[in-house]
Amino acid sequence: MTVQHPLPPPAGLLMRMRRLWPYFGRPLWVWGVALVATLLLALSEPLIPALLQPLLDRGFQKGALPLWAVPVSLVALFAVRGICSFMAQVAMTRITSNGLMVLRKAMFGKLLDAQLSLFAGQSSSALANTLVYEVQSGATLLVGALMTFTRNSLTLMALVAYLLYLNWRLTLIVVFLFPAVAYVVRKLSARLYRVTRNSQQATDHLAYVVEENVLAHRDIRLQAAQPAQAARFQHLSDSLRRLSLKSTAASAAMTPLTQLLASVALSAVITVALVQSADRSTSVGGFVAFVTAMLMLIAPLKHLTEVANPITRGLAAMERGLDMIADTPSESGGSFEKARASGNIRFDSVSVVYGDNTVPALDKFSLEVAAGETVALVGASGSGKTTLVNLLPRFADACSGAACLDGHDVREWSLASLRRQFALVSQHVLMLNDTIAVNVALGQAVDRRRVAECLAAANLQALLDGLPQGLDTVVGHNAMQLSGGQRQRLAIARALYKDAPILILDEATSALDAESERAVQDALQRLMHGRTTLVIAHRLTTVQHADRIVMMAGGRILEIGTHAALLAAGGPYARLYEMGLGGREATST
Repeated sequence: MTVQHPLPPPAGLLMRMRRLWPYFGRPLWVWGVALVATLLLALSEPLIPALLQPLLDRGFQKGALPLWAVPVSLVALFAVRGICSFMAQVAMTRITSNGLMVLRKAMFGKLLDAQLSLFAGQSSSALANTLVYEVQSGATLLVGALMTFTRNSLTLMALVAYLLYLNWRLTLIVVFLFPAVAYVVRKLSARLYRVTRNSQQATDHLAYVVEENVLAHRDIRLQAAQPAQAARFQHLSDSLRRLSLKSTAASAAMTPLTQLLASVALSAVITVALVQSADRSTSVGGFVAFVTAMLMLIAPLKHLTEVANPITRGLAAMERGLDMIADTPSESGGSFEKARASGNIRFDSVSVVYGDNTVPALDKFSLEVAAGETVALVGASGSGKTTLVNLLPRFADACSGAACLDGHDVREWSLASLRRQFALVSQHVLMLNDTIAVNVALGQAVDRRRVAECLAAANLQALLDGLPQGLDTVVGHNAMQLSGGQRQRLAIARALYKDAPILILDEATSALDAESERAVQDALQRLMHGRTTLVIAHRLTTVQHADRIVMMAGGRILEIGTHAALLAAGGPYARLYEMGLGGREATST
């Protein structure tokens, strides 16, 4: 299940938006264009009622105004407004797209370098949803809402200034409307923020259920678990529906409340204006211009109340991406570097405890592996085999003791230098949806000749010859168009291409038929030559030729020796071998 950030403490809108400035603050000249165009657009708003006053007061008197004056002024006014609107919209779109690119780059960089606890605490769908979709919708909502807010705020100020110029007494009545509107917006915005964050959590939970059911579709069908999963999905969908209704209610209440307040103000203005007209203190043109300008206030007021919803939603979505950057610690390593390790490995009284578990995965484990030696790790599920090898590339860290490579604690190595020393072939082969050449040379420049040589060494020449696009064939999602044995050999070709001095084989031949296993074992023999190799296997027949076999249980070594010596000793390894459990599948820890 995904881990959610707690709701942030109440803070000013500007303070929260300052976090976005490093990503959306460039280029400054585009901001300048957007603000100038928006300002001109707002300042042009009062000119519309301003044209009505001379038209009504003098336009119908013969010779008082040139015939062309008002029509030409109107056309020029709307031409300028159209140009300003176009420039502002294009500028803000450029700001949005540039900012999104910078923010996504920062988020993806954090994803690549984040501590592994991030992936243990959040599902892949939640991370992908935040990085791709939430920041996209959040940025679009937020930037569009800010543009609306800026434009309508400036329009409001320009219209109020014009109203003050026309009749300051009537304008005071209008100004009393603003505090009431601000109070309504503030209260409903706070509720919207809470509901929006809860909706995001509910959406993540729903996506997680879908992801689980897609990945485990065979087991769910086999266990006839569809009704239970459908009920689970329905429960979460219903929660999301209720939150959506709450959000809509809070958002929809803003507009009618604002319009009600505006109607009260308008009624008061009309009443006072009629009194003033009785003593001839205002002209017909002045009154119509005032009422027109006042009615024009309703639109920006309405837009300003409606803008709270997209700003709240946009900020909530963007803050999830910002929180991911700010709150996710990056992996850290030491400063020691070496171009190529000799391959000497030492585990010195290593203990590892996961989370709140009281039983250690490794318990004061000690072992030395010489350069070029092949050591097999065997034992039941939960014996600590995978935890042990995960210490070397620092996919896990020891709680006490030290795992050392060439005499240096792996925590002293820089991560880039340390991980260059290891190649991994595991039972779970993961391939990118890219070409065969890119998958083999993953992380390195593609040398097509070398790629072809590695594929041949991995017994994949026949496959390559049968593909119409050869090395440029796209393997699809996780290379699912290839068989299990072919994917396993593709992983071996990748390890050959990397040419690391230390090889980790994590049940590399599990779940393969006999023919595929023979092809993979043949390729593995070529790969293991001249390298320090750690082999995790549940089929004991695959580790008989190891230099040493380490029998593990409870995170400790039960016995250690060659296959022949361990059989002769008649201990746990011999009993396991005689029981024929070597072919029985087990899940390592």
